[in-house]
Amino acid sequence: MFDFKGQVVLVTGAGAGIGLGIARAFHEAGAAVAVGDFREAALTRATTRLGDAAGVFARVVDVRDPASVAQFVEAAERALGPVTVAVANAGIYPNTPVLDMTTEEWDRVMETNLRGVFLTCQAAARSMVAHGTRGKIVTISSGAYQSGRVGAGHYCASKAGVVMFTKVLALELARHRINVNCIAPGLIEVEGEVSPISREYADALTRQIPWGRVGQPEDIARAVMFLASPFADYVTGEVLGVNGGVLAGRAFLPLSTPRPG
Repeated sequence: MFDFKGQVVLVTGAGAGIGLGIARAFHEAGAAVAVGDFREAALTRATTRLGDAAGVFARVVDVRDPASVAQFVEAAERALGPVTVAVANAGIYPNTPVLDMTTEEWDRVMETNLRGVFLTCQAAARSMVAHGTRGKIVTISSGAYQSGRVGAGHYCASKAGVVMFTKVLALELARHRINVNCIAPGLIEVEGEVSPISREYADALTRQIPWGRVGQPEDIARAVMFLASPFADYVTGEVLGVNGGVLAGRAFLPLSTPRPG
């Protein structure tokens, strides 16, 4: 459906899960992909799974560090050419009740999930403006930006911040014809190396999904590709939920009144 030949797509948090799924989808659609991740071993595995060394650039990046992010973008452009699509995906989701949460954990989530998105988008946008590129930037938030969850005060707050940051950036970059949009995934089945979730939690949430299944990384990848395609040229500053209908309402409830007979 999508053809990204000649495009250079940069993805953070691409060592596994949603990020790897996004990078793979773009690569299969003809794009050169720059993949970054904090975990060197995961990045090596991801590069192997992507396969085509000629169209893949990989670099360890700490999205919390401005210098690391800037160097990632610069190195990717030396290897592949100017970035035309940037996906700020890197994130973590520990679970700790507020009363038990340390300031260190709060800061780690905010620095990765929110500061990391800011730095990635800023570096990519600066490059696009400098090259006169009418690019596409996609941030990855979560359904948690609008629906709170016990144990995720820092995560929910960070993802709400991503949404509003995306809207402001879309306003600021519109004059450069750079589209900035956000994907808000629901529960997605990914490797649990960094922030594993319990089977009990996954099962409980799955029962509330009208579509009847957990999402897959490719579900998110397809949505990102749409927003990065010419089909979405007039879409900017928007949040696209990809969640199987879980935020549409309370599908798990029975009818409120008994049926006649």
